[in-house]
Amino acid sequence: MSLVLGIETSCDETGVGLVRDGVLLGDALASSMDEHARFGGVVPEIAARAHLHALQPMVRHALDRAGVALSEVTAVAATAGPGLATAVQIGLAAGKAYALALGVPLYGVHHLAGHAAVDVLDHGPLPPRCVALIVSGGHTSLLLLGDLARDPIIHLGDTADDAAGEAFDKVARLLGLPYPGGPAIDRVARDGNPKAITFPRPLTRPTDPPYGFSFSGLKTAVARWVERQPGPVPVADVAASFQEAVADTLSRKAVAACRAHGIDTLLLVGGVAANSRVRALTAKRCTASGITLRVPRPALCTDNGAMIAAVGDLLVHADAASSPLDIAADPSAPLRGALLSGPGLPRR
Repeated sequence: MSLVLGIETSCDETGVGLVRDGVLLGDALASSMDEHARFGGVVPEIAARAHLHALQPMVRHALDRAGVALSEVTAVAATAGPGLATAVQIGLAAGKAYALALGVPLYGVHHLAGHAAVDVLDHGPLPPRCVALIVSGGHTSLLLLGDLARDPIIHLGDTADDAAGEAFDKVARLLGLPYPGGPAIDRVARDGNPKAITFPRPLTRPTDPPYGFSFSGLKTAVARWVERQPGPVPVADVAASFQEAVADTLSRKAVAACRAHGIDTLLLVGGVAANSRVRALTAKRCTASGITLRVPRPALCTDNGAMIAAVGDLLVHADAASSPLDIAADPSAPLRGALLSGPGLPRR
């Protein structure tokens, strides 16, 4: 039986996971978020140094939680991109070292494929075809998925500027809320009225790209509204109204994509998939349209090592070609397949 060690260091979380045959045996996560909070965002060099300190202890913690020895690992998967350049390099270099020392295959995988694969750990194998809505701090995409380990990934639409998670962070800063902005806005919005302010729903006119996203204008609309207020800003109402605009836009386009392509399963993943209103509104619209919604538990939505191990496990079972040990990190890697260089290819 295979045992895949997964390593994720694309941003400010050092994640390690161990997956065997679709089952998460153990994982560990260290975050340098507190070190970045005073800067209002992630500082790449701080993140990279934190990965250096945390990676080996996280591997040890994950092994202990799984109750396995390092010598039992049969494959290593590491994020090779996209992400912060120095941060990705730390994890990929560690993955190469473990693979070389253990004499096992290395898989340099795409970070976003990990977000899609992680749901397997909660809900079992993905259907033969599904639509995936990946919503995170750096990415917002609607994808058409086949076999994640074998087939090319088809982009139905992507964000033209700010990703949804990035907009959450920027709006939180406008409202004086702490970093990261997503959880802060979600928390404050519970006391607000989502109908108090009608913020725009970006790219939802008939002439707009049907599955494209753009959150820069929405963020600006919030900023302009706040600037015009003569008195105290109703933070809870602004947060709730902004969050509603994001959830409405995301869920509307995702359900439309499923209908247009004859898909009956929607996969909602990425850090913003942990947002309570995004989950609730998407679930409501999927139910009304007869679409099955799959969303991983919140802990697996944000960056973690389990998702990278899940991709590696799929690649191993698909008998995909492993990556060379000289594979380079690609901070801006396009998403074409689970492996960074493209869809998995059969071994020769």
